[in-house]
Amino acid sequence: MEKPTFDPGLTQKYTGALRRSINKDGSFNVSRRGGSWRNLHPYLQMLGMSWPRFFATILTAYLVINLLFALGYFALGPGQLLGAEGASASDRFVNDFFFSTQTLTTLGYGKIVPATIPANIVASLEAITGLMAVALGTGLMFGRFSRPSAKIAFSENMLMAPYQDKTSLQFRIVNLRPNILMDLEANLVLMTVEGPPGDLTRRFQPLKLEREKVYFLPLTWTVVHPVDDTSPLFGKTSQDLERLQAEFVILIKAFDDTFSQTVHARYSYRYDELEWQAKFQPAFEIDAEGNLILNLDQVSNHALMSAAGS
Repeated sequence: MEKPTFDPGLTQKYTGALRRSINKDGSFNVSRRGGSWRNLHPYLQMLGMSWPRFFATILTAYLVINLLFALGYFALGPGQLLGAEGASASDRFVNDFFFSTQTLTTLGYGKIVPATIPANIVASLEAITGLMAVALGTGLMFGRFSRPSAKIAFSENMLMAPYQDKTSLQFRIVNLRPNILMDLEANLVLMTVEGPPGDLTRRFQPLKLEREKVYFLPLTWTVVHPVDDTSPLFGKTSQDLERLQAEFVILIKAFDDTFSQTVHARYSYRYDELEWQAKFQPAFEIDAEGNLILNLDQVSNHALMSAAGS
């Protein structure tokens, strides 16, 4: 029986040049087409987006809802809202808008009140809309704050560095947050493009690590792949890796002691992000009192070495 080929889920089919499989923010370089609106999940999108975009979306939704209800009050005509009269139509619309904001948030100063049944109906609809919006917003905020996530920083480059009496492929990670990560596990996969022109195939090869697991990550962890005669990188040059469009795909798994849940981090390096004959510099120091001081901004610090490796 033919031995099945290894594929981490990024497919072996290849039809052209690719930027990279995993972007720097950990997202996959995949664009979706042909889906239906029924497949959209706004809650997941709101949980996953950045904080600035999240607050911008909330503010936009808040303004749009209030504008729609303000237009509804305005369309009812003058006299529907007592205290909302103005010298001009624009003044009346502004009063309708601020009445809408007060009703939506159940604030209600009492200066402006609905005077007719149609106005009360619109105000009632807005009140229940406001209650649902507050419940949804509260759930989103709680979900974003309570969702465990790893804030692991990767070194800017991978290094081809000395390792014992040989060479090794190395990268370094650090936890940017003060929470405790335990039982960390690293997986490193080499992705290359091989085959004759017109029949190219993506090939995935797991790279054996010097140490696949560590118990804790209070400082930095330099993940090392020894380049010995069993390594797919053995004898490869920078030109070889460029020709193969080499990409190193990384998955980090850890247990977050704060949330008591498993978290993941993804990253990748391309062949042009590999420094040859270099060595990482220490990213921590010991102060006068014997305390370890971790410098988070020095996780990528490295020094180039001479050709002799000195």
